[in-house]
Amino acid sequence: MAKQYGPWQVQGTTTLFENDFFTVREDKVLKPNGQPGKYATVKMIKGVAILPIDEEGQVHLVSQFRYAIGEDSVETISGGIEDGEEPLEAAKREAREELGIVADEFIPLGHMNIDTSMINGPVHLFVAKGILFTETERESTENISRIKVSLDEAIKMVMESRITHGPSCTLILKAAQAKDILR
Repeated sequence: MAKQYGPWQVQGTTTLFENDFFTVREDKVLKPNGQPGKYATVKMIKGVAILPIDEEGQVHLVSQFRYAIGEDSVETISGGIEDGEEPLEAAKREAREELGIVADEFIPLGHMNIDTSMINGPVHLFVAKGILFTETERESTENISRIKVSLDEAIKMVMESRITHGPSCTLILKAAQAKDILR
């Protein structure tokens, strides 16, 4: 049974691949111009990205090897939202797991979508303030190093493409614009 999806008409859907992190789906469609076709999309689990800022205004980033790009990547703390978990709870969990951070305050800075043309994968953005360091609770595959820099240096790293992880870039630039809120 066909269903209208914006200006597209979906005539059928096939799941091509599915795991715990994402689903690849292919829809048989009638395009907005009336022509038949196929449209493939990826639905990812929702995520969070967290930028911890300490009392001196330094931000705490992570560096870790990312298999998909075959190299180390400097990023904000990031991870998936588990079933039944709210974004704020996921942000608190990820901060504790990756860098052992607990914070007095998590300030939401909205959300972003990774690639709106093919990927449904919203990421909720937070700044963590009033941070304390405890023991990490990393997964066995996570080999993470902490990088401490000023917010200005993090912005420079984004602008020089030394940070290329999309949610991290968005969060750092949003945090820079929200400096008054973050004081």
